[in-house]
Amino acid sequence: MVSPTIKRYLLAVQRYKWAGLTCLLSIVGASGVVALQPPPPVEYYAEGLLEDNTPLVVLTNTADTIDQIGRGIISEEQLLSDVLLKGVAQELGNRGIEIAPNEIRSNTTVNVGGGKKNEPGDRAIVRFIHEDEDIALAVLNTMFEGMVAFSRVRNKARLKEIIDALNERLPPIESALRQAENELEQYDRQEGPAIQAAEDGSLLGQISGSQQQILQNQITLEGLDAQMQSLTQRLGMTPDQAYVSSALSADPLIANLRAQIYQAENELDVLQQSDYRSGHPVVVDALRNLNTLSNQLAAREQEVLQGDGATTALTPVGNVNGNLDPARAALANQLVTLQTEMDALIRQTQVLARAEQGLRQRYASLPNKQLERERLAYQVGLKKALFDQIQARIVDAEAAEAETVSSLTVASPPTAVINEPEKPNPATILLAGGLLGLVAGGGVIFLLDMLDGTIRTPEDLEKILRDQDMPILGAVPVIRTRPAKAAPILVQADSHYHGSYERCLSKLRLTGFEDRVIGPRVVLVTSTISNEGKSITAYNLAIAAAQAGRRTLLVEADLRSGSKAQYLGLVNDDRVQIEPLRYYGGGIGDNVRMVPFIENLYVSPSPGPQRQAAAILESSEMRRFLDDARERFDMVILDTPSLSRVDDALLLEEQSDGMILVARPGVTERAVLNTALEELDLNEDIRLLGVLINGANVTLQDEGDDDDYGLQDDDSYVLDPDEQELPHAVTKVPVDF
Repeated sequence: MVSPTIKRYLLAVQRYKWAGLTCLLSIVGASGVVALQPPPPVEYYAEGLLEDNTPLVVLTNTADTIDQIGRGIISEEQLLSDVLLKGVAQELGNRGIEIAPNEIRSNTTVNVGGGKKNEPGDRAIVRFIHEDEDIALAVLNTMFEGMVAFSRVRNKARLKEIIDALNERLPPIESALRQAENELEQYDRQEGPAIQAAEDGSLLGQISGSQQQILQNQITLEGLDAQMQSLTQRLGMTPDQAYVSSALSADPLIANLRAQIYQAENELDVLQQSDYRSGHPVVVDALRNLNTLSNQLAAREQEVLQGDGATTALTPVGNVNGNLDPARAALANQLVTLQTEMDALIRQTQVLARAEQGLRQRYASLPNKQLERERLAYQVGLKKALFDQIQARIVDAEAAEAETVSSLTVASPPTAVINEPEKPNPATILLAGGLLGLVAGGGVIFLLDMLDGTIRTPEDLEKILRDQDMPILGAVPVIRTRPAKAAPILVQADSHYHGSYERCLSKLRLTGFEDRVIGPRVVLVTSTISNEGKSITAYNLAIAAAQAGRRTLLVEADLRSGSKAQYLGLVNDDRVQIEPLRYYGGGIGDNVRMVPFIENLYVSPSPGPQRQAAAILESSEMRRFLDDARERFDMVILDTPSLSRVDDALLLEEQSDGMILVARPGVTERAVLNTALEELDLNEDIRLLGVLINGANVTLQDEGDDDDYGLQDDDSYVLDPDEQELPHAVTKVPVDF
């Protein structure tokens, strides 16, 4: 048995074979073009190796610096600089080889070892490609000579620049040194005796110590001020207010009175909440007690502020909070302490300032000679150190001239090698192109099939239905007719296709109708989209039920399309289409017609197409007609439009016992089916009896009998009345019509 995946892929090959064939031919054609390309011309390349030229012995610092700077030349940007290429092109022109600098650059590749492209390294492989072997060698040799010479010249130029810069800086430095020495000598000659008579420097130490102490006090005062501002912002009071608040909060009598007032207020609140009147004696006593305690608290606060005679009275400043919690009381005490420290430091600073002023007055009587001489001597020392350093650098640079060489050396001289490109075998290219084309073509077919939202195989359709727990009523095969384009309505009683529909009816009897032996009486048949064969399924189900002995009525409820009853030899009155309500009310013609050659089968032809189909389906005439049909017939089958077209099936569903959904591989779209099943499952008022798979590959017991008629698989056809233009009424029905 072929797996569903292979079956689906074979169906995809049949649908998208031209796309896959186009991809295959395109790749094979491209590989043929590549295979027929002429071989590229034979070329030669000259290759050599350059390395850093590290001197064996370096005696001077300048030579080592020049050598370190010169190592950066081994990079593609430096080795192929414009100046170097112009010099190489000029030298080659002198030898009779005309080649432009741009051509040299384009044919030269530099592989720097030890670094990425355009980053310096310690070695480089240089390759030059040309059609002529001698020219390739000549160009690369000239380039190596130019690179080595260019490095040497550049190092010499750097050394000369260093020497010139040092010589330019030496004269002004020497002049400044001589001037500083003259100033020091003149100062010693004039002020020497006065310096000897000056103090040994202890006075300066005292002045400096006073200044340092004042500066330290100022820094400390800034810190104290910052702490006080922070505490002031946090407490919301000044240091004076904090001092008064701390004094009031620290008094034990005030604290005791506040506790008694708090208890008295609570007792008064309890009395007021207990519905005591304001004049009640208990309330009056509570108020009197509260007022007494308040007066005592005010008197005690006044005593604390005025002092007891031995202490200074406190002056309240602004709004003072005399009831601080422990945390705020601690912050207030800290603020008062900081204020005390700040006052002490201010007094100490004032004393130090007066002492410094006295020391300065004493120092002003002595000439400040020693400090001036030290300053002059320090300037002389600085200028002499700089002068000596410049002289040493000049000597080192002059000695480095003998050690300065090129930073490059030719580690491996250029050698010429033939560069004959390998041309692949055309047969190999064509074979590879064919294989790639097959894979790409198959991939294109697979991708197109994955992008196709249509369900192609019955197995895929069954899997979707099982995943959503939808009952499957059965699978109906593709009905092959003779002629091939005839409508496949099974009018013959001995047709081997009846078995599939009979099995569907058998499952339908067991679908949730245990109280009825024959199962649902009124069944609605619909589909998600067109071309799924719902109308043919409705007809064949009705025929199968009638042939099983059940009095069956097929109602063509698709009022938006014409009647298909002419397939069974039934023709409607012309007035039916004009007055559909009278038709269903029994006023015009017979709305239930008996099929002459099928026993127990009756058809109610559609009066369509109608513009107001929904209004007709919801009319009282249609409701009475269906109620009467339920009473008269054993089974009523309603053929309704597809769900994606209109909601007619949902309008009639409430008058039926359930809905049968028809799906067909190769036609049903996955997204539309999933959406329809989800919506039907969410709607509790709609009962879905099951899904019938139409056009499935089902093996029939009498399938071998088809050989007598010469029927082929290509002649298989299932009519979809939603899309097919129906023929006129027939008088003779062929076998398996």
